[in-house]
Amino acid sequence: MGGLPKRAFSLRVHENGTTMTGSMKTGTKRPTQTIHPGVSIGHVHLKVADLDRALDFYQGVLGLELTQRFGGEAAFLSAGGYHHHIGLNTWESQGGSPPPPGTTGLYHVAILYPTRAALADALRRLIEARIPLEGAADHGVSEALYLRDPDGNGVELYWDRPKEKWPRTPDGGLAMFTRPLDLEALLKEADGQPHGKT
Repeated sequence: MGGLPKRAFSLRVHENGTTMTGSMKTGTKRPTQTIHPGVSIGHVHLKVADLDRALDFYQGVLGLELTQRFGGEAAFLSAGGYHHHIGLNTWESQGGSPPPPGTTGLYHVAILYPTRAALADALRRLIEARIPLEGAADHGVSEALYLRDPDGNGVELYWDRPKEKWPRTPDGGLAMFTRPLDLEALLKEADGQPHGKT
């Protein structure tokens, strides 16, 4: 373990669990070996000010399934029967406000939809709930909708084009871009698609 950086953590016990706080000293070298290709981001856990308000958005508007709830303090939601893709809690944020601009933190959470039609259904849900978009973009590799949840957290809803259709540079690297997304054309994909059946 001599090659690993020294870590300096303090242990803080919270009534809702045990957390590690402190800092980790790191060197300037980055690892040359990449992570296992099967690794993925399993879930995101968001601090919210009002659990019911957050559930109205993530469950009521986006349609995620509530898998477990702990009173007014925490809830877990998923798609497709997974234990949770999104966790919501008020442990440190009950009645709180979003962080001010210019501070560090989460830029957005991105929710991947399996098809363009499924993303179109998400757009239809947002329109019906009168939730405004902050942006909509075609990135070549994906098409994305950008918005805020009720706590001001950035949310991206997107679908990936098939890998063989991703734009590439002459040497095979990715050539992503940002162009306006035609929302009317996207909505046509939702025509005739019942909610949750895309």
